[in-house]
Amino acid sequence: MHTLRLTMIGLVLMSVFVFVAAQINRRKNKRAVDGARIFIWLWLVVFVVNFSLGVFVANYSIATELAVHVVVFGLPAGVAWYLSRKLHHRA
Repeated sequence: MHTLRLTMIGLVLMSVFVFVAAQINRRKNKRAVDGARIFIWLWLVVFVVNFSLGVFVANYSIATELAVHVVVFGLPAGVAWYLSRKLHHRA
């Protein structure tokens, strides 16, 4: 359940970053803001903190935490990367 919840939070947060960046880019004519890239870096920080808590505080094995966090980090970051490529090729 924790894996599903974190993955869904990541997808929702990624959507917010992409939407806000699109609104900012619509209003200004300067350098475009890439909300997807900003999200990926933020999500990496969340991943590292959550991974560390799982290994060092909850005493899960590194292999177990890594298997779970591949999904938790990979799915939202992969969608964000795809959107980043798609939005920048369109512009």
